[in-house]
Amino acid sequence: MRAIVLSAGMKDRCVALPDIPLQPGIRSRHVSGINGMTMHVLEAGFESTDRPGVLLLHGFPELAYSWRKVMPVLAGAGYHVIAPDQRGYGRTTGWDPEYDGDLRPFRILNIVRDALGLVFALGHRSVAAVVGHDFGSPVAAYCALTRPDVFRSVVMMSAPFGGPPALPFGTADDPRRARATPARPKFLDDLAALARPRQHYHWYYSTRAANDNMRNAPQGIHAFMRAYYHYKSADWKQNQPFRLAEWSASELARLPTYYVMERDKGMAETVAAEMPSAAEIAACGWLTEDELRVYSGEYARTGFQGGLQWYRCRTAGEPNADLELYSGRTVDVPSAFIAGASDWGVYQKPGDLEQMQQNACRDMRGCHLIPGAGHWVQQEQPERVSELLLQFLAQIA
Repeated sequence: MRAIVLSAGMKDRCVALPDIPLQPGIRSRHVSGINGMTMHVLEAGFESTDRPGVLLLHGFPELAYSWRKVMPVLAGAGYHVIAPDQRGYGRTTGWDPEYDGDLRPFRILNIVRDALGLVFALGHRSVAAVVGHDFGSPVAAYCALTRPDVFRSVVMMSAPFGGPPALPFGTADDPRRARATPARPKFLDDLAALARPRQHYHWYYSTRAANDNMRNAPQGIHAFMRAYYHYKSADWKQNQPFRLAEWSASELARLPTYYVMERDKGMAETVAAEMPSAAEIAACGWLTEDELRVYSGEYARTGFQGGLQWYRCRTAGEPNADLELYSGRTVDVPSAFIAGASDWGVYQKPGDLEQMQQNACRDMRGCHLIPGAGHWVQQEQPERVSELLLQFLAQIA
């Protein structure tokens, strides 16, 4: 144990935290002065200053630690590999953990600013690639869209990027084409009205109750996270995703309950029904109990609210309204997409996969669905992910 200054929020306190168990060649450090925060960063390939950088951005509920199996491979190929705990997560400090706090620091463009500040602080004018998984995927996409001079290529993982929000066009002489923004999207009421009433997890994650439900799960936070990771992985054999026809309640209700939940259940109760057996846990080589304790220990300390604020920025709409500045813009740097073949995240937003391939990204170099992986693709199949990343980086060198 070592005493370090860490805090989930703005008031730092001295707490004793265990060292993170890392493979040789990966170090943990803190970088101060990053857009009002001190960022916790894992690094590999830091021994020399002339290596091209690769920035890895995690999703929810993950940490920089999620990249632990990919980082040594990229570093071995000559890259300086950088994986931060993003705003709201882990051992990065200087963010407000309160539900009633200011949402604006958690909007996507401010998180892009976090990434830019970190890259510059570490002495890179640009990086060879930014790679984002899950909610890190749209952040990586906007990094490349807004600052292609810095983020010279992008790999999106598990969450396809359908492009910036569109502004209404040609409405001056046809007001009927103007956009109306309802206070509550109609499909939410349609989900609630189904014979088996449902709720969308983005809106559940935006409720005041969500953080407490997961942090203080009846089964305990470690068991909660075990079930959550299992349920969205290829180990849950019912994960056999397919394209949905449209964005409607009847189609969305075909998604597993970790995305479209029972209306009267929280996430803790939702995943408890799919808790793996002791034998399944023992056989889970991609996420051992010791590895899972890194996550459950960090989230027991910080809670989930920091990551949940990202979802609230999306469901509230207004905090991310500045994304409309880029309406009509495309990602023009080389790009690729990687996901697990058993990952419903590829299809959870109907049309985004096609939009990414056909319109949003102008230089797509590949779209890869990896067998034997669900949502946690870089943890479930790190060798194949590393291989695909190196192939992509070799193409653009």
